[in-house]
Amino acid sequence: MTLTVDRPTRKPSALRSCYCGYLHSENPRQKVQTVSLALVLLSSLFATELIVGAFSHSLSLLADAGHLFADIAALGMTLIAVWIAQRPATGRSTFGHKRVEILAALLNGLSLLAIAAFVIWESVNRFHAPQTVLGLPMLIGATIGLGVNSLNLMLLHQRSQNDLNLKAAFLHVLADAASSVGVIAASLTIYFWHWMWMDATASLLVAGLTSLSALPLIKESLEILLEYAPSSIDPTDVETSLMTFEPVTQVDHLRIWSITSGHVALNVHLHVLPELDNHDRDCLLERISSHLSQQFLIQEITLQIISEQSSEKPKLHPFFTQSLTSHVLGKTRSLAN
Repeated sequence: MTLTVDRPTRKPSALRSCYCGYLHSENPRQKVQTVSLALVLLSSLFATELIVGAFSHSLSLLADAGHLFADIAALGMTLIAVWIAQRPATGRSTFGHKRVEILAALLNGLSLLAIAAFVIWESVNRFHAPQTVLGLPMLIGATIGLGVNSLNLMLLHQRSQNDLNLKAAFLHVLADAASSVGVIAASLTIYFWHWMWMDATASLLVAGLTSLSALPLIKESLEILLEYAPSSIDPTDVETSLMTFEPVTQVDHLRIWSITSGHVALNVHLHVLPELDNHDRDCLLERISSHLSQQFLIQEITLQIISEQSSEKPKLHPFFTQSLTSHVLGKTRSLAN
């Protein structure tokens, strides 16, 4: 007996109630508006930092502008992914297109690592061949950058908690904000003490922070794409909790995975006592699905009930257990006697 169940908008019947859970999703229109506004702000900041960085000969400011360019591309990718994810499940795409957002998040993380590697390379070259940097224009550009990035952080923070794609955009902006702080510190030392090497040092700081923000994002994206159980759910705990239901004697083929960020699915085979009738099975499915939904926040639940058969094998007549040769020979001997 297999049931796949979801929490519908109306009160579920006994047979349909096992598809329990809630789907916490951001309103796509609000998501698009948020990302679009952040995209406009970052585009304006990119143009500002590129012009000021070129004028002041600041590698750290130019590196931050390059990071902003990658952020603009990442946010554009996020917008495209949000649009594709809204398409309904049709044909072969039975799960829909929500994992496009996970692919976008993975590409964003990889782009962060690429940017970090490039900045490190340029920083090492700048240490070997230092250049004169204008501290005041560098300070003005970095201060503007910090202000814009802080505004974007406020826009994206709340909506990035349950959305891996928006989390990727948030981490991009967070790295930008941290980079702006480093560039401000470097510009102050250059302006007051003429420490030109601080520009390359700040660039290395930018690269380090960029790498630190990319690695967790890549890890989480790969875990979803490889269909690992979410880090918040221990399959052993789920199996133990299922065994606490009295009719359940064995748990097999337990599968837990994320369809997309914040949308968890479960599939399991439950062996139950043979005397369980259909009504009791329905009640058991209702209880288990509600438990999984409330305790582990699992949205899609597929339960298969398997009745345990008696271990005692039926006894057969000796005629069916005796070989044909033995039967014929035995009958011949009896006639001879």
